[in-house]
Amino acid sequence: MTTIEQLKRDVWPDPGPDATFLVRRCTELRRKPLAEFTVEDLRIMLGQEIGVPALLPLAVQVLLREPLAEGDHYPGDLLHNVLRLPDSAWSNLRAERKRLASVLPELLTGPPFSDPDLRPRDPCREIRDAILRFLGR
Repeated sequence: MTTIEQLKRDVWPDPGPDATFLVRRCTELRRKPLAEFTVEDLRIMLGQEIGVPALLPLAVQVLLREPLAEGDHYPGDLLHNVLRLPDSAWSNLRAERKRLASVLPELLTGPPFSDPDLRPRDPCREIRDAILRFLGR
């Protein structure tokens, strides 16, 4: 089964004992078969912009089925990380970007995303704002 390390032909050394949880986890995920990635695995790696060409199409497949797919934090946390990726991440994925953009307006019309009284740091507000930016590009 294919891993990010195999695709990139770049093996990271094992992190040292003082490495953070995130460094250790990202190193592990680079060695994990792509077919076994969970929503949380995708969220972590795309949030760190690691393996984006291989993982973004997988994330889009998940989001087309369940736009508010949840990793370990909150509903829509995967979507939030995907929408925060730079435009360059989509350069070879125009069709996927268009398909994702086609399902996002529905999220803006129903609760909780349509509630104007959400607190500024509320994840729903942040996702709503990220959707609007993504659709406006």
